[in-house]
Amino acid sequence: MKTDVTISTPDGDGRAFVFTPDGGAGPWPAVILYMDAPAIRPAMFEMGERLAEAGYYVLLPDVFWRAGPYRPLDIVKARGGDPEEVALFQKLRASTDASRQMSDTRAYLDWLATQPQAKADRVGVTGYCMGGGIALRAAGTFPDRIAVAASFHGGNLATDEDGSVHKLAPQMKAKVLVAGADEDRSFDEAQCERLDAALKAAHVDAKVSIWKGLKHGWVPTDMPVHDPAGAERHWTELVRLFDEVLKD
Repeated sequence: MKTDVTISTPDGDGRAFVFTPDGGAGPWPAVILYMDAPAIRPAMFEMGERLAEAGYYVLLPDVFWRAGPYRPLDIVKARGGDPEEVALFQKLRASTDASRQMSDTRAYLDWLATQPQAKADRVGVTGYCMGGGIALRAAGTFPDRIAVAASFHGGNLATDEDGSVHKLAPQMKAKVLVAGADEDRSFDEAQCERLDAALKAAHVDAKVSIWKGLKHGWVPTDMPVHDPAGAERHWTELVRLFDEVLKD
């Protein structure tokens, strides 16, 4: 079941969506699902619903809420250079940054803690594309609140930038799963090795790998590079991970 919600943040009211299992009254373990760059759309709702049916209270925030209401983004046209789609994509991306994302995440965690249907003392996070980086950053920023974190086809997770996510490894306490795509310049073997090494050095319980035969964006069903087998592998590993950490 999907419910539209509004969550108060330091910068205003953010749009978000909650998904709960069709049966029962809860409470269920709480997880945050961070969207990919193509923004909120039916494919993200499908993912929220599927994760909820695995027995979770799922919060899907609109990371781009500061941009105001927006029409669906055609990511294929945007990447192809269509001026209108490029302008919309730039507007959406400019509405957020790492600092705002973590400020919002604090608000999401606080909000989850007030929801009677959610067990939010130990929260799980998962993210896709840019959401993968947000999920890992959240694990490093709120180590006492996030118990498990997953990133699928996330990019730029271990770069030379000062704010690179891998530098937060010493703060992480969550169990971590990172799955990249082998056809993805934003997370190549060098980054994979650097991230894996950082997590190992910090003694984080983590599995970091690049899944062969997949392209960046393989999970959501509406992406041109969607891979059904790869997506099912993602669901199997994600639910198993969350079940191990979040369910009694």
